[in-house]
Amino acid sequence: MTKLSKLQTLKWTLTLSSMEFFGPALRDSDISHLQNPEWPGHAKVHMMWFIAYLAYTGFIQIYLIWFKKDRDYPLILGWQLANLCAFWSAVVLAPFYGGAVIDGKYHVEIFGINENIVAFTLLSSLWFFSLYIYKTLPESEK
Repeated sequence: MTKLSKLQTLKWTLTLSSMEFFGPALRDSDISHLQNPEWPGHAKVHMMWFIAYLAYTGFIQIYLIWFKKDRDYPLILGWQLANLCAFWSAVVLAPFYGGAVIDGKYHVEIFGINENIVAFTLLSSLWFFSLYIYKTLPESEK
């Protein structure tokens, strides 16, 4: 890859992996979470807080990737990694707090696998690819 195409590829892979912020914000705004009549009002406040945080973070990611003059790729990568680690921690720790990744009422399966696991496996893989691209950039481009 040339320098320009490697940088462009990095920007695009980071943009795609930043969808980790928008997907849950959109998906969890419906009856499965935020508008679920079975949830207490206080839980909905926390859910809306989380949805707003995810959406604003996604927009900030896009700004940092495409519009900020001096891009801080370690910040962008680190911020995305923090969210990915938070998701996987929630999945791994679910048995300890009574959580459930699989909800047959609201979530679907893709090839027999929960949609969240499929989406975040793809996003995590894309993040690792972005990290690889970043690490192979010349130092002058970092």
